[in-house]
Amino acid sequence: MTRSELIAKLAAKNPALYHRDIERLVATILDEVGAALERGSRVELRGFGAFSVRERKARLGRNPRTGTSVQVSEKKIPFFKMGKGMRVRLNR
Repeated sequence: MTRSELIAKLAAKNPALYHRDIERLVATILDEVGAALERGSRVELRGFGAFSVRERKARLGRNPRTGTSVQVSEKKIPFFKMGKGMRVRLNR
């Protein structure tokens, strides 16, 4: 589902709200989740899951085209752990 599909679905379920307000709401939520992850915080949405940041250590990688070894620097990546409520919904 894309952002525009999410906005369209929310607008269909909430006809009393303006489309631009729903767009602003979705953008604000996603921006806040991104900002919290940028700060290194954990974002937990009960019944859905939790977003956090994990660090990958520097390592020696391989260029798939040439086969030469390359140094891959350390980096931070977003991580999502599904909540129990979502897991139950998916595995009924």
